[in-house]
Amino acid sequence: MNYSNDINKKYSSHPMRSWFINQSLNHPLRSIFLSLLATAFVGIGAFSFIIDDDMMKLLPSDLESKISWDDIQDEFGSTELIYISFGSKNESIFNPKAFAALWDLTKTLESKNDIEEVFSLTSANRIDNIDDFMEVDVIQSERMLTQQEIDEIQEYLDKNPSLKKRFVSENNEYFALTAQPYSNETFDNFSRTVVKEAGVILHDYEVHFGGNAYISGIMPGLIRNDAFSLMRFGLLIMICTLLLNLRSIAGVSMVLMVIVLSLVAMVGAMGWIYYFTGSNKFLFTLANTSMPIILLTIANSDGVHIVSKFFREMRIKNDSRKAVAATMDALIIPIFITTVTTISAFLIMTTSPIQPLIGYGISMSIGIFWAWFLSSLLLPSVIGLKKWDANSSAFTKPSFFEKIVNMLGTAVLHHPKRVLATGLTIVGIALFGVFQVTVDVNMRNFFKPGTEIRDSMDFMDDEMNGTVDIRVRIEGDLKDPTTLQDMSTLQSFMEKNEQVSTSFSIADVVKQMHRTVMNDDKNYEIIPDNRGKINNLFTMYSMSGNPEDFEALVDYEYKIGLITAFADVMSTEQIFSYTNKLNDHIENNFNKDSKIDVTGMIVVFRDLVIMIVRSSFISIFASLLVIGILASFFFKRILWGILAVVPLSAAVIINFGFMGFFGIELSHVTAILSSIIIGVGVDFAIHYISQYRRLSRTISSKKVSKEVVEDVGYPIVLDAASNMGFGALVFSSFVPIQYIGGLMVFAMLSTSLGTLTILSAITELLKKRLIQADLD
Repeated sequence: MNYSNDINKKYSSHPMRSWFINQSLNHPLRSIFLSLLATAFVGIGAFSFIIDDDMMKLLPSDLESKISWDDIQDEFGSTELIYISFGSKNESIFNPKAFAALWDLTKTLESKNDIEEVFSLTSANRIDNIDDFMEVDVIQSERMLTQQEIDEIQEYLDKNPSLKKRFVSENNEYFALTAQPYSNETFDNFSRTVVKEAGVILHDYEVHFGGNAYISGIMPGLIRNDAFSLMRFGLLIMICTLLLNLRSIAGVSMVLMVIVLSLVAMVGAMGWIYYFTGSNKFLFTLANTSMPIILLTIANSDGVHIVSKFFREMRIKNDSRKAVAATMDALIIPIFITTVTTISAFLIMTTSPIQPLIGYGISMSIGIFWAWFLSSLLLPSVIGLKKWDANSSAFTKPSFFEKIVNMLGTAVLHHPKRVLATGLTIVGIALFGVFQVTVDVNMRNFFKPGTEIRDSMDFMDDEMNGTVDIRVRIEGDLKDPTTLQDMSTLQSFMEKNEQVSTSFSIADVVKQMHRTVMNDDKNYEIIPDNRGKINNLFTMYSMSGNPEDFEALVDYEYKIGLITAFADVMSTEQIFSYTNKLNDHIENNFNKDSKIDVTGMIVVFRDLVIMIVRSSFISIFASLLVIGILASFFFKRILWGILAVVPLSAAVIINFGFMGFFGIELSHVTAILSSIIIGVGVDFAIHYISQYRRLSRTISSKKVSKEVVEDVGYPIVLDAASNMGFGALVFSSFVPIQYIGGLMVFAMLSTSLGTLTILSAITELLKKRLIQADLD
């Protein structure tokens, strides 16, 4: 080896330690160049990085509700619609100016390449009895209508309330129309087109938008702007915290270098994988917004441990080469172990049924690996090249956090039982809160009241039909009176729930045609009692209308039909209750010759809740088990493996208890919390155990706990404090991200204090057994 013989003899001959120390001290420029080149190559993949938030892409392709959803898209076109509502409060919408605006918007949107169809009064048909003959015509025949013509339209709609509900608000103040895209591939251009054209044409009106396509279309931009602005603020707080304690601009810059390059590698890897696989698992969704934050905390942890340890060694050795060698000798193996255990914990997420979480786990693992690679090779090389002033206060004087940690070490040494009892009491109290955690994937609750999206959602629920769709796919004979009557009965049952505003299907059309040919007698707004009459109705319709008018309701052969209902946003409890009752009704009342599938956003929400609960608990328990096994393997003792997961388990319980006590719901976004806790907490625990085993070989058992706390406690506390900067997320536009911000602060406290109190107290109480076993 090329580095000096005294360094070679003094430090471990472990091949990994020797290789990294040699590369950092004797080939720093080569190490820096190769590290930056490799990062740049991986980072190029960022050009294929895509932000998307289509709720349906969260679901596994073999899920029953997802299969039914895909079948409906194939048979009836996209059901991912944008809902537009416009009007003026306290003014009737039935006036010439409003109808002209409706006409302009409908025709403009119909002319766009990415919009397949627009549903509005302008494009809808009316069915009338003219001289005992069924006459089909458009409701709005031309742009400019007289008030008399509009009054006639209003009269017709009042006689057909199911039709009116689809296009006019209950108080006659707002029009509603929906735009349907050609495909579900991407909604950002579709959403921008609709919003732009509506803004131009409807500038004199109050305008609201809704629907999953609208939210999915605008969310990428909102996520991007929100995440990056808050990340900058969080980084600023992190930098200030590090500067106040490290008191070295160079030291802080080196930590940031590792963080930024690790982020570049993770985003680039995500882009490369999506480029080669095209898998939706590697799209960046709302569930992925915490990825940069988690990687920042882990990369920051690696960097802070190395830089703070280097400063501590410089204080003792007064020689930067020897300090780098001592630092890497002490930390290269612990950092490698924390990397392996953390990656293992995140790879557990690949078992999740929620699709983005699979890509989340893989991409995070790549980012964590890259943070280790840079911390082990690039960072010590840069530190070694820097000419350090040994007389700087960063080396000669302990920082504020070091003084606090020294006090904590003394408390653990003198009162281990009291410290342990306090920690366990807090965990016990938190355990009660765990059982109060609720699950909610209500998209409306993702936005703060007063924001544009939340206000539009509330408006659609309060004034219009709501935007949460329920789709029932019926496969059977759609000209059979029994099947059509069952459909009509099912619709009546669906609408009994006060939150379901309207529904429509081919059965409604049949009833309307029947009533029309029977001199518009309301008593005949029923399904005819034989197939021949139903056939005649469709034949009569085709004489003046187009059979393709029904393509959104039934297929060409009348073998597959679709019931569409709209509801207000429901709570998770209401969703489960409603879907259970709906399935029971279908099971007990629908004819057995028909095949029925229920899907739509309401069923998607139900399935998401089930998957979130299942995947969260599996992830937590599997991660703890894997970490325990790996720690037992690396430290060559099962007891150390158990101790490694003690602070993690405590932190998980405390944080979920905090969620329960403060009413923070578990969603597909906040479900990531357990990964944050485990990803950061395992780092703290492994560093503590590694240093305990290392120092116990050379230091008196009476002093070992205090020395360990002083040695690793400072970087742990500094790491936790600097990462608290991401409490800035509480200012996010998205409520779940606000929760993540608050819980990040709490997670830093629980994981760091859990390690420095519960773990340190246990090791102090068991020190004779632990030290003797390690010596043996």
